[in-house]
Amino acid sequence: MKSTMSYKDYHGSVEFSDEDNVFFGRIIGINDRITFEGDNVKNLRKDFQEAVDEYLEICMQMGKEPEKEYKGTFNVRIAPALHKELAIYSFSQGRTLNSVVEEAIKGYIK
Repeated sequence: MKSTMSYKDYHGSVEFSDEDNVFFGRIIGINDRITFEGDNVKNLRKDFQEAVDEYLEICMQMGKEPEKEYKGTFNVRIAPALHKELAIYSFSQGRTLNSVVEEAIKGYIK
């Protein structure tokens, strides 16, 4: 089971290295690579929060807009025949392809 932590609308992965005897993770959902670690859960959480705060501070100093998690767009590659079938279905229902795919994904993950 993978675990995550959240802080200021950012989420971090939580993993454990048995070899190094350390918890570690990275902020997920953004392109910038931000990592953190700790020798126990309390220190991992502290380092995660400090990493988020430092990231936001660096972005501010650079005049860069911090990345937000999951902008709501992604590319999915599917078989052309399925793409065609989905497009025809969407049209016949008077809906957009995006709305049909979103509904299908919601049904799958719930």
